Amino acid sequence: MNKSERKKKYDFIVSYFTKTNPNPTTELNHKNNFELLVSVVLSAQCTDERVNLVTPALFERFPNPQEMAQATKEELFELIKSVTYPNSKANYLKKLSTILVQDFGGNIPNNREALESLPGVGRKSANVVLAVAFNQPTMPVDTHVFRVANRIGLVKKATTPLEVEKQLVANFPKETLANAHHWLILHGRYVCVARKPKCDACPLCDICDYYFKYIV
Repeated sequence: MNKSERKKKYDFIVSYFTKTNPNPTTELNHKNNFELLVSVVLSAQCTDERVNLVTPALFERFPNPQEMAQATKEELFELIKSVTYPNSKANYLKKLSTILVQDFGGNIPNNREALESLPGVGRKSANVVLAVAFNQPTMPVDTHVFRVANRIGLVKKATTPLEVEKQLVANFPKETLANAHHWLILHGRYVCVARKPKCDACPLCDICDYYFKYIV
């Protein structure tokens, strides 16, 4: 596939989703940047739906970094025990809240290096916070984005999340990146699902490598 063909794929996606979903956002419920950060940490290898079930009680009890930093790991564990890896995540929440208070005045930093210095925050999580909280042109790559980008053919020979991220960032118009992240996630979550993609209901079939290779 040449550059012209690939550009057509990106142009099609931007055009279609700009019309059908012009203001996409995360499905993690949050009221402020601290709640977003905590929810993102909890969502690692866990569904947004599950995270949204536990965060109301968590944020009612510990609504800010100052109060969460005073929590015991046992208190945090009890409130998040139904998410994946609750013991590790309780430790992360305790430590990151303490660091936010001590090093950042209780504020959520708006740069990748600072975010990745927080326990439980890797590159993908940092990218989510930068995109959602600060509207920065980042491309968080989770399993959905990785799958959709490869299936459609938006990326070439991209075998790692970082390779997918770099190619998507290089090809999506900068001003669309924050939205494109959500477009690809939602498409992967509800249409281009892992085991049996819903190609018969997919609006992107005309530009999809997977469709022409396996379905047509």
